[in-house]
Amino acid sequence: MQIVPKIKPDQGTITFFLASGSDRQMCRLATTFNTQKQAFSYLQKHRTEFERMARARLASGELEDGIVVLSMLSAET
Repeated sequence: MQIVPKIKPDQGTITFFLASGSDRQMCRLATTFNTQKQAFSYLQKHRTEFERMARARLASGELEDGIVVLSMLSAET
């Protein structure tokens, strides 16, 4: 799987797509960071864990309006 990030205008919120073959799933990570740069850095640092979480939520059908919604890892909040 591959993460393709798209930075949203909201502070600290990153939207990215989980890629698996030709399938793409939109995911959104809400953070408490003040800047998009900080949020993107955080996403990159914890990429493997967020991919795992997103795949698990997708498999269990945990979607909000067709989007996998993630939040910061509990140790980081």
